[in-house]
Amino acid sequence: MSKVVVADSAGFCFGVDRAVKMVYSELENNTRVATLGPIIHNQDVVNDMKNKGARIIESVDELEADETVVIRSHGVGRDVYEAIGAKGNRMLDATCPFVSRIHKIVAEKTKEGYFILIAGDKDHPEVQGIVGHCDENYLVFKDNFELKDFFEKNYKNFGKKLAIVAQTTYNIVVWDDCLNVIPKDDPNIVIFDTICNATDTRQSDAAELAKNSDIMLVVGGRHSSNTVKLYEVCSRYCQTYHIENSDELRTLMLPNADRIGITAGASTPAYIIKEVQTKMAENEILANQDDFDFATALDESFKKIHTGEKVKATVEAVNNTEAVVSLGTKHTGYVALDELTDDPSKKPADIVSVGDEIELIVIKVNDAEGTVALSKRKVDEQAGYEKIVKAKEEGTVLEGTIQHVVNKGVTLTVYGVRIFIPASLTGLPRGGDLEQLLKKKVEFVVIEVTEGRKRAVGSIKAVQDAKKAEAQAKFWDTAEVGATYTGKVKSLTSFGAFVDLGGIDGMVHISELSWKRIKHPSEVVNVGDTLEVYIKDLNREENRISLGYKKSEDNPWEVFKSQYNVGDVVKATIVSITSFGAFAQIIDGVDGLIHISQIADRKVENVKDVLAVGDEVDVKIIDIDYDSKRISISMRALLEDSDDDAEDAE
Repeated sequence: MSKVVVADSAGFCFGVDRAVKMVYSELENNTRVATLGPIIHNQDVVNDMKNKGARIIESVDELEADETVVIRSHGVGRDVYEAIGAKGNRMLDATCPFVSRIHKIVAEKTKEGYFILIAGDKDHPEVQGIVGHCDENYLVFKDNFELKDFFEKNYKNFGKKLAIVAQTTYNIVVWDDCLNVIPKDDPNIVIFDTICNATDTRQSDAAELAKNSDIMLVVGGRHSSNTVKLYEVCSRYCQTYHIENSDELRTLMLPNADRIGITAGASTPAYIIKEVQTKMAENEILANQDDFDFATALDESFKKIHTGEKVKATVEAVNNTEAVVSLGTKHTGYVALDELTDDPSKKPADIVSVGDEIELIVIKVNDAEGTVALSKRKVDEQAGYEKIVKAKEEGTVLEGTIQHVVNKGVTLTVYGVRIFIPASLTGLPRGGDLEQLLKKKVEFVVIEVTEGRKRAVGSIKAVQDAKKAEAQAKFWDTAEVGATYTGKVKSLTSFGAFVDLGGIDGMVHISELSWKRIKHPSEVVNVGDTLEVYIKDLNREENRISLGYKKSEDNPWEVFKSQYNVGDVVKATIVSITSFGAFAQIIDGVDGLIHISQIADRKVENVKDVLAVGDEVDVKIIDIDYDSKRISISMRALLEDSDDDAEDAE
């Protein structure tokens, strides 16, 4: 029998999964939905959505008044957003965040005067959407040959800076070839790595699987760009077939093969991949088989029963200790009470009734006596296990409560299956106390299943990382200098505070924490504090966010300016002493200088003979330089004023 292997990364990517769920969620709420083009390049999914009431439109003009329009994961140009706005319909934007990032890049670079080079298929909707943000200042090239032609014929006297991006599903092998064509170390050329990491992983996994397979099956829509690219990648290494679903297998003349690989495009649902895998694993499709053997076929027509097999049976009788079932064979089947349920308070009649058709697992076959021992409880456990397997295949996020802290991890049970989560995948820092997770409800994904033991391995960290990636993509899509955010202080260093803005961190430099001079951020904030901050600077390429915290209205110089004037007499506290005078604090953050000549109405040789740090003195403001932030204050002026008053009195 052939060995059938499915690539780990086959099937829905994050962006497609997000778009599909958005549409189904609206349909479940009985919303009238119109998708601007097929939501994904998979006819089975599109047909199912249409059956549930979704409409596919090709232009905004086709929208009906009460419809919600959905922009698919491929994205659209600015003109489409403007048309929807003018139409007035409710809009759901399912554009993949990674595609939105490209829109942002080309729009910014176009505004800066760059000419945009786009690697991709000019007829693909994603590329058309990217083009819609370039203001006609672009060129789409399909491969390294077209890119080389551009540089040889146009670039020497082009006179414009270049920004180069790639369609998210672009062939990574061809992209590497393109990078070799681009002039090196040219300051007028910037290259952005915009191929989706899921696409990169899927193509790499497919290539490795194809290298070790006799046949590759690539499952996905005929018009799916990333599926076609998977076909191209796999075809380099072995005989490859592109099919949309399992029904097409029968139209192929597949040769016998020891190892068959299966991968699928980002728009291919997990259930279609599973159907193809199942049919191939059952060896139903291979063409060059031996001639038909009537005797063998006749023998196979008799139903056989094997230990461990799942069978369907009809309940014939129920008593206090067991259920008797018919299997359609010469055997009589018995299901003991403890194989019907693990609930000791129930009787067989509480679980099944005469005439019920139930699924059972064969425990033991006794051909001599013509009896079979069966279990319903194992089927129920198997059903839970199958849900876990399906959850792994589809990347479903599950929820459960941590039940035990064990060696090197924690465990919980979902659908009756024990899930082990290693310490490194709990989302806690290395060496973190696992006890803090006990009895807590957590979200996780299944990353590994052990068929024999019906156990699985899960990861809380993968869910946290996915949420963080989504939050980061959403943040970069809307972030701009000056925008205000509320976040929590995550950590402190000697040079500033890191603030969690919701899945992405920014830093408030120590100089931005307070108008006062501080030696450490802990003088102003603590870990866990909630701060209102604003973006001072963004560096998308280095993923750095600089934040501001201190507010202009709190600037002590503004406070001083509004309350004090030259000639005012104020109380000030000596904060430091120098050879030429003393600095005194008038208000927090604002000091004035009492020059040595302004301390007394006599000559002062040493300031320390008259003043000490901490002394509170009366001074007169004699000069203010706001540009240099310098204030001159005088004790002597008050003494002279006192003398003048005395003379006037005489």
